[in-house]
Amino acid sequence: MEFLIANAWAQDGSGQGGYIGLLFPVLILVLFFFLFIRPQQKRVKEHKTMVEALKKGDEVLTNGGLAGNITNIADTFVSLQIADNVVVKVQKTAIGQLLPKGTLKKD
Repeated sequence: MEFLIANAWAQDGSGQGGYIGLLFPVLILVLFFFLFIRPQQKRVKEHKTMVEALKKGDEVLTNGGLAGNITNIADTFVSLQIADNVVVKVQKTAIGQLLPKGTLKKD
């Protein structure tokens, strides 16, 4: 019955090529680190420094799309004036970007 089923011969015990087999997964991990993890860490660090540098009078845009001027800063919340006599509180981490001065003009 050898013509239907191939013989399964044992490998020699030399151990050659064991480290070569680990090279591909290690290269994939290094590639993922440089393509995904490192850029994300950089963006998180930039956002953290931007949030820490906020001050009263800055014009900001939140992640939800609200744009306004900062009127008060607390530990975790920021008071944001989005219109005349309309002030909302948002978390500092919800602020997406700092707008250039004069972006929000009073009509």
